[in-house]
Order: sequence, then C-alpha cells, then structure tokens
Amino acid sequence: MIRLPKRLLVGHPMRSNQLRETLLPKRLALPVYCSDPISFNAYATQEILLVLALGGASMVLLTPWIALVVVALLGLVTLSYRQTCHAYPDGGGAYAVSLANLGRNASLVAAAALLVDYVLTVAVSVASGVENFVSAFPDLEPYSVELCIGCIVLLTVLNLRGVRESGTLFALPTYGFLVSVFVMLGVGFANTLQGRTPVAESASYGFTGTEPAGAALILLLLRAFASGCTSLTGVEAVSNGVPTFRPPKAHNAATTLLLMGALSMAMMAGISVLGTIAGIHIADSLAQLTGLPDGYQQRTVLAQLSSAVFGNNSPGFFAVQGFTTAILVLAGNTAFNGFPILASLLAEDRFLPKQPPPVLRHRTGPG
Repeated sequence: MIRLPKRLLVGHPMRSNQLRETLLPKRLALPVYCSDPISFNAYATQEILLVLALGGASMVLLTPWIALVVVALLGLVTLSYRQTCHAYPDGGGAYAVSLANLGRNASLVAAAALLVDYVLTVAVSVASGVENFVSAFPDLEPYSVELCIGCIVLLTVLNLRGVRESGTLFALPTYGFLVSVFVMLGVGFANTLQGRTPVAESASYGFTGTEPAGAALILLLLRAFASGCTSLTGVEAVSNGVPTFRPPKAHNAATTLLLMGALSMAMMAGISVLGTIAGIHIADSLAQLTGLPDGYQQRTVLAQLSSAVFGNNSPGFFAVQGFTTAILVLAGNTAFNGFPILASLLAEDRFLPKQPPPVLRHRTGPG
C-alpha cells in the first residue's frame, strides 16, 4: 500500500550506473546550487536598512556604501571558491580545503558550521519567502507558519525525486526572479534619469532614532555590515557539488560560480541604490517610524520598490513578488543539495555514521 504513493511522489530508484544521466549542465546547475546566494537580494538590503534605521534618517542614506563593501567581500569569496572548484574537483568546499591545509580539527569546525548553515538556510529562506508572499496578500498573514511548513514539505518531496528533476522544476522561478528584478531596476533607473524618480510608500515617514556618534556609530555600521553579509550564504554550495556537474566538472562549476557572483553583486548594488533613491523607510518595529496612517502594514523592501516602480497591485508588482516568493522558498534547495554531499564526505572520513555494506548470502548445497 505504501509502495505506490512512494513511487508517485519520488519516482523509481536508480541504479548506480545510471547516475551519469543525472549530471547537471550549467543552465540547471545555476538554479540548483545558486538559488540561495541569488535570492539573498530579496532581503540583504532590507537587513542593512533595519539596522541603520536605529540611527535615524541620515544613517539610512549610507545603505549603498554598506552594500558596496558587502559586494566587494562577495566578489572575493566568489573568486576564492572558484579556485576551490579547480583545486578540489571531488567537492567538499571549505571542509576539503581546511582538511588538506589546516588539519582535522579546523575541517570539522568548518563542516559543522556549514551543516548548521544549511539547516538555517532552509528556515530563513522559507520564512522570508512567505513574508514576501503575505506582503502581496496581507489576508494570509495569520497562516504564515502553515505556509512555511507546506513549503518545506514541498521542497523535500521535489528533492527526493532527484537533483536533475528538481533543477528542471526550479529553473523557471530562478530565471524569472532574475529577469523580473533586473527589469524593475532597469525601469526604475531609466525613470530616474528622465526625472520620474520612483517614490516608496514609506518615503514620507520619519524615524524616532537619534544619530549615533563615536564608538556607537562604528558599532552601528559594523552591525549593518554583518547583517548585509547574509548575502554570502550558500556561495560555497557550488564548490561542494562539483562532482554533480557534467564534464569538464571543475570548469563548468567555476563558470557557474562566476556567473552567480556577477548576477548577485549587480542585483544587490542596484537594489540598494534604487531603494535609497526611492526613500524606502523600514524598521524592526512600527514604533520606530513616525507619521504612520492608521492600520499601516509594513511591507518588504522589494515589495515597496516594485510598487514604486511598476505601481501598486500592477502586473509588474505581482510578477516581482511572485518570483521573489518562489526563489526564496526554493533557496532552501541549495541546502537540500549541499547537505547530503558534505555529509557523505564526512561519513567517508568516519565523522558521521556510514551505511554498512550489504551482507552477501551464499547458497550452500548442490547447484
């Protein structure tokens, strides 16, 4: 009774000699391994703004500069992991590098951090995706937890069908998000150059915070930088999954990683600058904002930005919000693919339980 539903959900088991058929081309590897680092653009700028809001309106104007430092760091990390793809083609990422160069203890610290990071990635990405979804459909906000659980169940089922199948299904949301956001940025900057500057719905609201000085200013800027570094989450997944690429594996993985880095850096810089131009004001608590109308519901940065560029409840607005929700939910797919590969390497090195070999039963007697 259980076998039929299982086959319908996850498909038929594959033989080991069929695994070559599941190797990923670059066009599918990008959504499989890079949906997480690409999707961070939906909330990285928002995290910077939430911290800078503590210092008042003048601090919020520093958002593009904080984002620029984060983008520079992302570029360095991308180039580093690109070298890792060539130097360690068997996968493993930071674990393999630290094991070969720094020893067992350092490698286990890196592996433990990555495993925890993969688990948290699923939680943060799905929660952020649902937050963007309810920004477009506020009536569903009371059901946020149920929506999150349903998304995680859906991710689990899709990944049980295999990496290649999940990559095919996830390609549309990933590429849809890229196209919709770059179109939004292009239209927004074009309108700005023509004198029709987009204005966010929160631009007229003030802050209750006071501008910090001295050590407090430095700590605030460092905290904003640390919050923006959520953009580095998932960058290592490509170097972990080099064995799943089509030959030449290392070259294809390095090319995919470089493309991901370029797209992510361009998007973060664009959202940060255009968000500052549009005057987006957002805070952890509505008590930090002044001049709010009755019943005001705070929306995400991308929701406010797409509304300012395309118009509220316009097709462009719903396209950005829909693809943002989809890629944030599917960003957990990076963890679903990176976690098993890293766990298998740890098991091979006897740091995690390993499946015992099958017991061979020999027939006795004649024949």
